[in-house]
Amino acid sequence: MKNNQEDQLETQDIEIALLMEALYQKYGYDFRNYSKAHIKRRILNRFNLSGMQHVSEMIHESLVNHKFVDQILMDLSITVTEMYRDPGFYRTLREQILPTFHSLPYIKIWHAGCASGEEVYSMAIMLREEGLYQKTQIYATDFNPLIIRQAKEGIYPINRMKEFTANYIKSGGKAAFSDYYTAQGETVKLLDTLKKNIVFATHNLVTDSVFAEVNMVVCRNVLIYFDRTLQDKVIGLFVESLPEGGILCLGSKENLQFSIHAPLFNPLIVNEKIYQKKIHF
Repeated sequence: MKNNQEDQLETQDIEIALLMEALYQKYGYDFRNYSKAHIKRRILNRFNLSGMQHVSEMIHESLVNHKFVDQILMDLSITVTEMYRDPGFYRTLREQILPTFHSLPYIKIWHAGCASGEEVYSMAIMLREEGLYQKTQIYATDFNPLIIRQAKEGIYPINRMKEFTANYIKSGGKAAFSDYYTAQGETVKLLDTLKKNIVFATHNLVTDSVFAEVNMVVCRNVLIYFDRTLQDKVIGLFVESLPEGGILCLGSKENLQFSIHAPLFNPLIVNEKIYQKKIHF
């Protein structure tokens, strides 16, 4: 027989599952196959801030209060990011992948799960420095329209510039990082010219179909929040998006090792989790 604490934890898990079902049924946001640990941690944090007595109260609130839903969406959004996050990855792209793009007449890159846009702008700067930006279209997508709005603005706290600058230098940056932004009090605004070839759009990797056919997909540190079934579904989207020879970039803690789609890719640069869709002759 379960003790009282075990019973409470089981009830809590059921309430959270019902909340996820309510968000899907009412708004179409599907978090049901996200990592249960990730969902539980974020929802309980919102619950503790809400002053409610039971998690089940969040279900009713989410059905009648759009502002509360926006708070939950922000809680569940994957927002841990920075410019040139994992500089070694960007240096590898700069030195080993981007040179192969010079032979292409046009380049299309999809940043899937772009969050607040720092890594998208990192790519734009790098493409500009490598003489490729003029013939590149970048698609930057996330499921959360609020965070896409932030990404479009390209405004970030000035106190993060020291960290971003250090990452930029380690990634092989060729200019002064400060050339790419203007200070505005406690924030900085990235140059509008960096946005010229970026299309920001809402796209849900869980429920939406292929966004575009592209030469490279960058989806870093997103799959770790999904269970295995959802990971395979999303990687399937990337398979459909990439032509033979197309490039897939994952995060440092992610790989294709256990995916049903692994046979379709060659590990191109193993330590940076860069894969190439196989070419069939």
